[in-house]
Amino acid sequence: MSTQPLPPGRRIGVFGGAFDPPHNAHVALAGAAIAQFGLDTLYVVPTGHAWHKSQALSAPAHRLAMARLAFESIPHVQVDEREVQRPGPTFTIDTLLALQAENPGAQIYLFIGADQFAAFRQWHRWQDILDIAIICIAGRAQSMPAQPQFEAYEGRSSRFTLLDLPLMPVSATQIRQLTASGAATAGEITRLVPEAVARYISLHQLYRSH
Repeated sequence: MSTQPLPPGRRIGVFGGAFDPPHNAHVALAGAAIAQFGLDTLYVVPTGHAWHKSQALSAPAHRLAMARLAFESIPHVQVDEREVQRPGPTFTIDTLLALQAENPGAQIYLFIGADQFAAFRQWHRWQDILDIAIICIAGRAQSMPAQPQFEAYEGRSSRFTLLDLPLMPVSATQIRQLTASGAATAGEITRLVPEAVARYISLHQLYRSH
């Protein structure tokens, strides 16, 4: 009696961040991640209590709404509320453990920026993160990590890989500053964020100086 081969394991990605606001580079990263790694689902996870950030974030409801608007046109993306709903400081390891339990047997990929990779050893339980997920690093315009940097992880360099992404020099900080100063026109903001997000920012008067 022959047996049918088991279907290949599901591939899920995790892309976290403040998304304050989500911008065009975030959207490009999501599309590239799904295409290059054959993801069944990419979980976009807005940060809850960002204990590591010096500035206060916009209200979770705004950041969730903007994330849904930004990524709504990309198949396989799911905006996940769990970190926003979690009380107290939120850690990536907690989200990964929860997703691992919900998706037994799935391969998990965690997408981070080059600046986050530079500080990865400071992450809460980073060794456990490497047990759960393959770390996929997308560079910003300033820098891309060199492959030899992975060798510093004592035989675990295979847990890191690079995301092939065109360099896009845009940041949420830049968008907030432009909006706060009133120097940017609606058209300039739309070149940096999806049009629906630009409309949301304008409607709710986000990032305006008071």
